[in-house]
Amino acid sequence: MHLQTTVTIKKADFEIKPTDKFLFVGSCFADKIGGIFKDNHFHATVNPYGVMYNPASVLHTITKEKEAGAYYDVAIITLGTNHVYILNETGEIVDNCQKRPASLFTEKELSVEECADYLRQCVETLQEINPDIHIIFTVSPIRYAKYGYHESQLSKATLLLAVKGLLTVKGQRSPNEKSSSLTGEDRGGALSYFPSYEIMMDELRDYRFYADDMLHPSDLAVQYIYERFRETYFSVNAKAMEVEWQPIRKALSHRPFNADSEEYKSFIAKARADEEAFCKRWKL
Repeated sequence: MHLQTTVTIKKADFEIKPTDKFLFVGSCFADKIGGIFKDNHFHATVNPYGVMYNPASVLHTITKEKEAGAYYDVAIITLGTNHVYILNETGEIVDNCQKRPASLFTEKELSVEECADYLRQCVETLQEINPDIHIIFTVSPIRYAKYGYHESQLSKATLLLAVKGLLTVKGQRSPNEKSSSLTGEDRGGALSYFPSYEIMMDELRDYRFYADDMLHPSDLAVQYIYERFRETYFSVNAKAMEVEWQPIRKALSHRPFNADSEEYKSFIAKARADEEAFCKRWKL
């Protein structure tokens, strides 16, 4: 008896290594997954210019990172919506309205083609940073109630079609309909799709996997999606490094009853020594 539908995900064509440098950019779901990477001692930069919900704003962050001379081995792009806000005064898409009056902006929904074009520019800019970069696209499972649930679904569908179109063109082949993983090769760097949205909708379709607002994934759901990501992309060494780090992380985050006690000072000194040895062993 099967009590859950499972999203089938093929093992990726490349593997994440312990020493890789990661860029997470996109919706607040990128913050959640990127935060887990940082907690697990990976070199991760997470939304350096704030949360970016749409493909145009994601491109803005990637462009700024290129101009700043940043370097990454893996980029994880999490798309939230196709809705953008254009500042009437300049005609430019803004990344944040900064609580200014709505009358200053015009809301627009990007088409599938417009989304795909912004994502293509994201890929090209990232490949200028590193021709061999691996780029992972995913669609955030967070629903946007302010647009209405039907409009939110249409928005997600637009993003899914844009990514599918981009990866089909880059890979010169149609997606595998029996799998939720789409991969293509371009200038030595892999493009792939990870089904965060599908996992939430099809595997975790129960309100116990949602936060109190009934819109955002709960911490348990985020952890589950992260573990599916881990199984899809992590190398054996990346998994081993993560396991080895956990007791050290736990020790460093321990809150003592008396921080001035000699016992605690000895405890935290050992934990820091373990962290230093850990970083040296894994070349972090």
